[in-house]
Amino acid sequence: MRAVIFDFDGVIADTEPLHFEALRRTLEPVGVTLSEADYYARYLGFDDQGCIVEALRVHRLPVTESIVRDLMRKKADAYRDAIRDHVVLFAGIREFILEIASTYPLAIASGALRAEIDLVLEQAGLRQAFRHITSSEDVANSKPDPEPFLHAMAGLNRGCVDVPLTPNACLVIEDSLPGIRGAKSAGMKVLAVTNTHTLQDLQEADAVTSALHVSTLAEIKARLWPS
Repeated sequence: MRAVIFDFDGVIADTEPLHFEALRRTLEPVGVTLSEADYYARYLGFDDQGCIVEALRVHRLPVTESIVRDLMRKKADAYRDAIRDHVVLFAGIREFILEIASTYPLAIASGALRAEIDLVLEQAGLRQAFRHITSSEDVANSKPDPEPFLHAMAGLNRGCVDVPLTPNACLVIEDSLPGIRGAKSAGMKVLAVTNTHTLQDLQEADAVTSALHVSTLAEIKARLWPS
């Protein structure tokens, strides 16, 4: 293991409830009723565009570029309004990131917008811990496609490491099935954290934990990369 790539929402930031409420409020005026159960079962792990397109498709509503773009803008505005008023980091994650950043190059591979990621990281004093960030604007294909993870690895390889990284040297930390599947498709090892799904739901990952600690990371490294 030579690098760690984090998902953002649901791993670093406890923002899924805010995303759900912003998406629910955005879709309601166009005739889409979104329940919390549906959001976590169907939409978790996708970027805003993927969520909106899928919701319109499921409800047999028109899907055009202008409609989707307008709804994405409204959802982003609603989310940013909400996040400014909330402390959104998971307990202990700031300390975990700062400690492992001294040993491993860190990146983020997220379906969130770059402005949303930067806002939280700056508020938390974590921006400098990450050598690269891949956001939804940086890729053509969102999770479960492997592109976000491969893009993040390429970002780390651009001047951040002496010996180029390969996928099997990267550990991805995820909380959703689309994320797990995308990372494994990229050829990376996956540690899932049960922040938004149960242990049973995340069995496709190489390892599952209920909380992130440096001791957990050491155990995962020894298990998945035996010497």
